[in-house]
Amino acid sequence: MKQFISIFILAMAVFLISDANARADKFEETFFKANQAYGEGRFQEAIQGYDRLIRSGHRNGHLYYNLGNAYLKTEQLGPAMLNYERAYLIMPRDADLNFNLSYARDQMRDAIPQSQGLFQTAFFWLDSLSMAEMFWAFALLNVLFWGILFIRLFHRMEWTYYLFLILLIFWVIGGTSFGLKWYQARSDDRAVVLKKEVSILAGPDVRDTVLFKLHEGTIVHHERSEDGWSLVHLPDKKRGWVKSEAVGLIFAVPHEDLDPLI
Repeated sequence: MKQFISIFILAMAVFLISDANARADKFEETFFKANQAYGEGRFQEAIQGYDRLIRSGHRNGHLYYNLGNAYLKTEQLGPAMLNYERAYLIMPRDADLNFNLSYARDQMRDAIPQSQGLFQTAFFWLDSLSMAEMFWAFALLNVLFWGILFIRLFHRMEWTYYLFLILLIFWVIGGTSFGLKWYQARSDDRAVVLKKEVSILAGPDVRDTVLFKLHEGTIVHHERSEDGWSLVHLPDKKRGWVKSEAVGLIFAVPHEDLDPLI
């Protein structure tokens, strides 16, 4: 019986490893073909390849960035901005991404500044760090902080006291930063206008009054959706309804994309 169990476990391990290798090979093949299509100017084919990888669960900042580049090459500013913003959540300090994101923002017709809250101003470093980086930085601080407390149980030397005070300050700041970053990510209601031009209506009906118009790439804040319509608002509190298909939520990607353990 034990021999049968051992053989079964070994067979399952071999199967899982083979399946993982097959998935990795499939990813590399599709990614290579998408990159090749992009390099040869077949941008629509590249879009399909990158999008297929993302939909199959292979989500990372570089895929969103490449997809944004392909959309930008086909002059689809809205989808380009959406994918650049999604990539920015995962790799906010990437130089190429920041350059292209800045360029895309310059192409927008509706220059609507996003307001900065008190906490965003005080904790200015939050936007330059991803959720994963915040998690591991705070995890390291925890190891150091509790480590020095453990040392002080046996060695009451003066240097351990001052090191404890320094680490305590950084531990409080790090914990607060991680909590704010988590809340910021989970409460992110931003959405990007995907169409060339959309009408913002007074109600969720095509016959309602047109309040104002917005153009591709504009970032709005999504309040709620119902029956294929979305209620959105701007930083200046203007609000109205738009077809849900005309906007894309930046944080619509599954939460595991920003999971600190990935």
